[in-house]
Amino acid sequence: MKEKEHEGLRPRRPARKKAEGLRRLVQAAVHAAICNGYLVGRSVSIGNVPGVIVGYNIGRCGRFAGNAYPLLVRTALGVTKCTTDELKLV
Repeated sequence: MKEKEHEGLRPRRPARKKAEGLRRLVQAAVHAAICNGYLVGRSVSIGNVPGVIVGYNIGRCGRFAGNAYPLLVRTALGVTKCTTDELKLV
């Protein structure tokens, strides 16, 4: 029996390949932050608010995924996820 051909539809990507792609995006964002000098323990400021980098965001999903917000910064207001564009090295 001949299978029906669906014109215009692409076959779905397996979930494993999608997860692997997201992992690589997060890894690349964190690596770029490290190469630009944003290391754990480094003093930074978010606008006028001083803080310290405490880690890297390795989350692959959600509103604040690691590929968009790779840095975790502790300030007097709490811990936040940031991009390198929002921070200034002190």
